[in-house]
Amino acid sequence: MNGTILVADDSMVVRAVLRRQLEADGHTVVEAVDGEEAITACREYRPDVVLLDVEMPVLDGHATLERIKGDPDLKDIPVVFLTGRVDIADVVTGLRLGAHDYLRKPFEANELVARVSAALRTKELQDELRARNAELDRVSRIDMLTNIYNRRHLDEHLRQVISSARRHDRTVGVLLVDIDHFKDVNDQHGHLAGDAVLKEVASRLQGAMRTEDALGRWGGEEFIAVLTDTPGESIGVLAERMRQVIATTPFVLDDGTRIRVTVSIGHTAGIEDAEVLVHRADDALYVAKEAGRNQVAAA
Repeated sequence: MNGTILVADDSMVVRAVLRRQLEADGHTVVEAVDGEEAITACREYRPDVVLLDVEMPVLDGHATLERIKGDPDLKDIPVVFLTGRVDIADVVTGLRLGAHDYLRKPFEANELVARVSAALRTKELQDELRARNAELDRVSRIDMLTNIYNRRHLDEHLRQVISSARRHDRTVGVLLVDIDHFKDVNDQHGHLAGDAVLKEVASRLQGAMRTEDALGRWGGEEFIAVLTDTPGESIGVLAERMRQVIATTPFVLDDGTRIRVTVSIGHTAGIEDAEVLVHRADDALYVAKEAGRNQVAAA
């Protein structure tokens, strides 16, 4: 397993020896002569492992390690201390600060390779775990049928957007979109057809929106769109565009049957609490339904 190794040591001889041995083992080597350079190199190259001398000018190894572990972007990089000290208290201090391992000078080539390999394996496992957790979080926020956001994510997102809008004196737009007579689709064509309609509606709505805005399935046949920094009149224009992209083109089912699907949309804007905005949009949606469906209404 090869990786990018940062060697931070004020001794040119030590750096040269480490470079030769590490490159012979297939690794890419980046050098730093003091703690400040080491931190800069970490941010620029994002090494897989840092070999860090304890006694260095500007910032010693312990101070450098504290800076690395205190940076959210760098804290998971394994750090192996290089030291000529034999005091166990010094070793313990480094480990408490977050060092992955210690390599005592003078070191054998085989020991160097073994400890670097162990650190690389730790980094690989951390990266795999982080990626798996990120995917689990993503899946937990996606509606598996329509592949857009689910209610949990949109509820959190709406609250965050409102908080940001209040700080920057902006408004948040909320649109509730409901498929008209969706029960008839399920009753007449089956639930698989209903699922296909839900997916196609989600796809068309998503295509009508800006990339910076968020669309999610709010529940059943109802969708919600959260718009950031959008004037009230523009929200109405978007709502009408959404209505049209659903109503103007028939939906084609798997058996070739063409059916007409429409939606009703209620929208509002403001910086009130999430519950207030959603309630206002829902009231407007009720008005659109009462007006005959396939309508857009503003709160």
